[in-house]
Amino acid sequence: AFVSYRDDKAEIYVMDADGSNQTNLTNNPAAEDDFPAWSPDGSKIAFFSYRDGNEEIYVMDADGSNLTNLTSNSDWDYVPAWSPDGSKIAFFSYRDGNDEIYVMDADGSNQTNLTNNPAAEDDFPAWSPDGSKIAFFSDRDGNFEIYVMDADGSNPTNLTNNPAEDDFPAWSP
Repeated sequence: AFVSYRDDKAEIYVMDADGSNQTNLTNNPAAEDDFPAWSPDGSKIAFFSYRDGNEEIYVMDADGSNLTNLTSNSDWDYVPAWSPDGSKIAFFSYRDGNDEIYVMDADGSNQTNLTNNPAAEDDFPAWSPDGSKIAFFSDRDGNFEIYVMDADGSNPTNLTNNPAEDDFPAWSP
């Protein structure tokens, strides 16, 4: 899966590993669709979209069918990340007046703020391979650093702690 602007706005495409069979899955003339994330079993793709006039998290089947809006609020919801077992989706949202890390069940229920830090921006969640931790970046110490917390939001720990900006964490498999 990838994002292309070949239709003058962001759309979610898929292709075979050799680059063949490039197919637009979202094909929405009124909205941008961005940041695709495959479910662990490969059956679904989560992404965020402006299709309702606000950035929300959606999920669709791998062929683009069965589009479902998982979030619906007046502020932005961005960058979904599936838990390794496929039962949850982490994302970050501006619904509390600044970016916070949230987690929800894969069907959109039980949306929970994990970071609850009104003084900081907490962005781009990444699940550990065993699903027990979530890495993210935050400016809670004055500049962006990599943090890790338990999957329930407890025990946030600064891992990088240096004067340079550190962001976009990714776990090895």
